[in-house]
Amino acid sequence: MNAMTPLEELRHSTAHILAAAVLRLYPNTRLDIGPPTSNGFYYDFDSEHRFSTEDFATIEREMQNIISENQPFIRKEVTREEAHTLFRDLDQPFKLSRLDDILESDSISIYTNGEFNDLCAGSHIESTGKVAAFKLTSVSGSYHRGDHTQPMLQRIYGTAFPSQQELDDHMERMEQAALRDHRKIGQELKLFSLDSKVGSGLPLLLPKGAVIRQQLEKLINDKLFEYGYETLYSPHIGNIDLFKTSGHYPYYAESMYEPITIDEREFLLKPMNCPMHIQAYNAEPRSYRDLPQRYAEFGTVYRMEQSGELSGLTRVRGFTQDDGHVFCTRAQLKQEFTSCLQLVQEVMAVFGLKTECRISLRDPNNTSKYVGADELWQPAERCIREVVDELDLTHSVGLGEAAFYGPKLDFMALDSLGRSWQLGTIQVDFSLPERFKLEYVGNDNKPHRPVMIHRAVFGSIERFMGLLIEHYAGDFPTWLAPEQLRIIPISDAQIPDADALLTRCKALRIRASIDTQKDKMGAKIRRARLDKVPLMAIIGKREAAASQVAVRSRKEGDEGTVDIDAFLKRIDQEAQSNR
Repeated sequence: MNAMTPLEELRHSTAHILAAAVLRLYPNTRLDIGPPTSNGFYYDFDSEHRFSTEDFATIEREMQNIISENQPFIRKEVTREEAHTLFRDLDQPFKLSRLDDILESDSISIYTNGEFNDLCAGSHIESTGKVAAFKLTSVSGSYHRGDHTQPMLQRIYGTAFPSQQELDDHMERMEQAALRDHRKIGQELKLFSLDSKVGSGLPLLLPKGAVIRQQLEKLINDKLFEYGYETLYSPHIGNIDLFKTSGHYPYYAESMYEPITIDEREFLLKPMNCPMHIQAYNAEPRSYRDLPQRYAEFGTVYRMEQSGELSGLTRVRGFTQDDGHVFCTRAQLKQEFTSCLQLVQEVMAVFGLKTECRISLRDPNNTSKYVGADELWQPAERCIREVVDELDLTHSVGLGEAAFYGPKLDFMALDSLGRSWQLGTIQVDFSLPERFKLEYVGNDNKPHRPVMIHRAVFGSIERFMGLLIEHYAGDFPTWLAPEQLRIIPISDAQIPDADALLTRCKALRIRASIDTQKDKMGAKIRRARLDKVPLMAIIGKREAAASQVAVRSRKEGDEGTVDIDAFLKRIDQEAQSNR
């Protein structure tokens, strides 16, 4: 188990205080788990009482009572039999289930504060009195172990900080985040739809959302051309044997949909694109002169996410990866990895997103989760570390976060509120080329095994769109905005002039529309602002006569009157600025 940071200890301890308070108030409650998270903590409960945010004040008061009692957190190692007896007598079946997960070789510990006992490996702060500031934030449903065949529990979320000021600052950021929630803005701006008739976790991009996706794909495609990638298109289903060879089945079996039987053969909805790209490499003999071979695809994949974990565009069951795979020699590996890293940095800079990175490695205490011998992992890990060190990249290390076939460099983007979003990844893989027996003929006329790099810049296009909606609060830059210009005639007499301007916009591929509704000018301007259109062109009698428009921008407001030719040139430049 990785050691907890002081903040994680504080939050984990506060989760125990939450559970102790709930048991005092609702004694028949059964407990599952209560870990710290990146933003706070949660605890899962099975209770006849249906928790709501209206209960939070009562629970928080009881938590404050426990804090005032300054109960020490006491750790005691026990035998499996002692732990079983304790939680059987306490009628805590979920704790007994979790007890069965602990290996025979591992120690079993109970943490006690006051009258509350919990099965827990720790660690914790000294006492409950050390909790200075906390807040319960939300409640949701969650299946036991994330398995929809298991009981549905109630998950109460909260957060804790070392000081009240830090908590207040965090809650203010959360309020700002709520205003930027992509699910809310996406509905208001008609970007996407979440329709139960389509299916949970299967977002439907509406025309305006489709424009954003098209612009993102164009940005990536332009970059891929610069970096020497070739495009592939792979099917949405594949023979199950392909994924057995890759190891995705069974290593990712719990995230896959059930096999589909066609002509007495089993197929899977594609959970990953890489086995398909491997087969593209295998489609013809390869020489060292052919390498590096770089493939790219906007490939849609399908994952069986649990219902309680689905969220807008950021956690879905069907999504599109901007996937890329590089097949190269060992001598080319470092340069190709560096090139992938440069690609990620260039694209993130377009959006003003700062990135943090994490070297994700195997868990040395649980190597059964991974395929491939040490001699396949060590050069891959060495490559990542050398590139990160040579570029002096600030990074963290995540043990146990590697892909099952190789280590990786993961990227977290920081949005305008300073929140971290898990996005792209670059993975070094010696294992799958071995499993698929990939070869190329070297300059010695002998067969050699290539190295494979898996890389994605956005990761999931849907998730990246969710990030951008919140990052910009829906106020997209001109090049990305679904509607770049709203043309507003002051009266019906100027509609022909508005139509002529719209025709010119279409010729320049400027995304524009005309507001012909029978409203006052103020209402039309307000509607364009609510729709977050970057620019407005107002045409009255004088403007029409002079071949001009009165310009209003989202950022500057009234910008005065300009000639139409100059205005169209400006929009075209803004629209092209980040392509």
